[in-house]
Amino acid sequence: MENIRESIFGLDTLVKLEDGDMATAINLDNAATTPPFIQVMTEIDEQMKLYSSIGRGRGQKSAHTTDVYVEARETIKEFVGAKDEKYTVFYTANTTDGINKLASALITSKNDMVLSTRMEHHANDLPWRARARVVYAEVDEHGRLKIDDIERLLKIYTGMIKYVTVTAASNATGYINEVHHIAKLAHRYGAKIIVDGAQIAAHREFSMIGCNQDENIDFFVFSAHKIYAPYGGGAVVGLKEELDKHIPAFYGGGMVEAVFDRRVCYAPAPDSYEAGSPNYPGLVSMAAAIKMLKSIGFDYIANHEQQLMQRMIHGLREIPEVILYGDNEYTDDRVGIVLFNLRGQPSLDVADYLAGTHGIAVRHGAFCCHPYVRRLTKEPECIGCTPPAGMVRVSFGIYNNETEVDALISAVRELSMRPNVQRAPTRSGGRKNDHGRPFDRG
Repeated sequence: MENIRESIFGLDTLVKLEDGDMATAINLDNAATTPPFIQVMTEIDEQMKLYSSIGRGRGQKSAHTTDVYVEARETIKEFVGAKDEKYTVFYTANTTDGINKLASALITSKNDMVLSTRMEHHANDLPWRARARVVYAEVDEHGRLKIDDIERLLKIYTGMIKYVTVTAASNATGYINEVHHIAKLAHRYGAKIIVDGAQIAAHREFSMIGCNQDENIDFFVFSAHKIYAPYGGGAVVGLKEELDKHIPAFYGGGMVEAVFDRRVCYAPAPDSYEAGSPNYPGLVSMAAAIKMLKSIGFDYIANHEQQLMQRMIHGLREIPEVILYGDNEYTDDRVGIVLFNLRGQPSLDVADYLAGTHGIAVRHGAFCCHPYVRRLTKEPECIGCTPPAGMVRVSFGIYNNETEVDALISAVRELSMRPNVQRAPTRSGGRKNDHGRPFDRG
C-alpha cells in the first residue's frame, strides 16, 4: 500500500543540514508525534467553514458544530470497541491531560491505593504519585511487564487497591501488555483498570470489551497527535456510572446545570469533565484520523511495522559498535520501536548526527519514563536530579519504508567509523534548558 505515503502531509518537506545542503526529512520519531493525514487536513478545512459555538447558540453553524462534536463521541467509542451504553467519552487536550483529570476525580484520599508499573510513561505515573499511595509491578530483564508481580501486589493489598493503571503498549520498547488479562486480575481483587492507550491506538486494533465481562477495560485514554491528527486533542472512554460519582479538579462553564450564590449543580459526565470552550479542530481531526486508520486496516499496519522493525534490527546488528535493547529475537508483542546506543557516543550526539548530516529525526534520552529506562540500561539511580543517559529510539509510522530504514542504518554505520567526531548540534537537538543542560522534555 505504497499510496499511503501520498496520504501523509509534508513528507516531501526539505530541511537544512549542517553543511547548508537541503535534504528530504525522514521522520522516524512517530512514537512522539505523527504527521497528519492529508485527508484529515482537508476535513478540518471543510468543517471550519461551519465552525461556531458548541452547545451555546441557536444558529445553523452552531447547530452543525454541536452535531459534529456529539457524533465524534460515537466514532471514538466504536474505535475502541466500547459501543455499550455504560461507556461515555470526554474530550481532553492529550493523554496526559486525560489521566490527570481521571486522577483528580477518582482519587479522593491520599490513602487511596493505585497499582502502577515500572514501564509507565510519566503521564501515567506522576498524576497518581501526587494524589495516592502507589505500588509498582516490576519488569523482567528484557523490559517486559511481569504479570505475576501485578497479581502478587493485588494479593498483598487485597481489597485496598482501587485502581490498576497500565500502558497498553510501551512508548519506549513497544511491548504490548495483556491488558484484558490484567483487567481480570484487577476485577478479581475489587479494583478497576485504567489503560494508557497513547501508543497502541495507531498500531493495533483495540477493544475495551474482553472475552467476558471480567476482562472489560474500565477506562481507556489516548491522544490524537499520535494517530495522524494535528491541533491537539485526545479522549477518555470510561464507565459513565463511575465518572458520575466524581468530578475533576478543573472547573468552568459548560460543566454545570445551574450555579447559585452558595451551591452548584454539576452536569453529569461527560459534560462535567469538559469545562471551557472545546478544541473543535482537535476533535474533528481525531475523528477523521480514526476513520482513515480503520480504512487502512490494522492487520496491514501491524505487518508493515513488523517488516520494518525486523529490517532495522538486522541492519543495526551488523554494526559492531551498536548496542540493542529489549528482546530483539521475538518481536510479535511489540509495536514498531527499536532502541539502541552506539558505544562511545551519547544518545544526544547520535541523534544530532542523524538529523544534522542526513535529515533523519529520531528520539534520544529517556522518553519520559526514567525508572523504566534505568532498568533497560542497567544504570543505577543517582543522587540529585540527573536523568538517565538513555538511548536512541527509532519508531515507525504506517508511511515509513525500507529506503528510510536503510538510510538510518547507513548513517549509523558511517558514524560508528568516526567515534571521535564532534558534531555541531542541530537547531532543535542543541537547545538548552534553563539549567544549561541539553533540552529534552523526557
